[in-house]
Amino acid sequence: MPSKRCHMSKRLTTKCAELAVAAPEVIAHRFARMTVAGWLPSVGDQRELDRMISEKQVAFSQAWIAMAAETFRVNQAIATSWFGGVLFSRSRASAPAALARKVHASACSILDKGIAPVHRTTLANAKRLRRRRTR
Repeated sequence: MPSKRCHMSKRLTTKCAELAVAAPEVIAHRFARMTVAGWLPSVGDQRELDRMISEKQVAFSQAWIAMAAETFRVNQAIATSWFGGVLFSRSRASAPAALARKVHASACSILDKGIAPVHRTTLANAKRLRRRRTR
């Protein structure tokens, strides 16, 4: 269990670090584009602004749905584990520590599911906008 927990935390940390680099890059590119466009944005600029709004709505909706589903799954697993441990365990001394490990891994899992759509969208935007800048 500890290796899985450590792996989940590292994966979540990596996603957060990538997001921390990609998000300001995307924001800077879009802000520069809006600044250059001024009061009369081109059709391409308008499309980019529309995309900016709609993809945020989609990514955050997907994140909330994924987190809700993972929370439901995790709650069932923890409840099943806890009831099994209370009813059928001979040694209850290690039960709090095991439960704490499970709760930590579950929290990381929920956060990982929630950040995945935002991470995926932001990294795809950074890659797309980087290509666009070099043309």
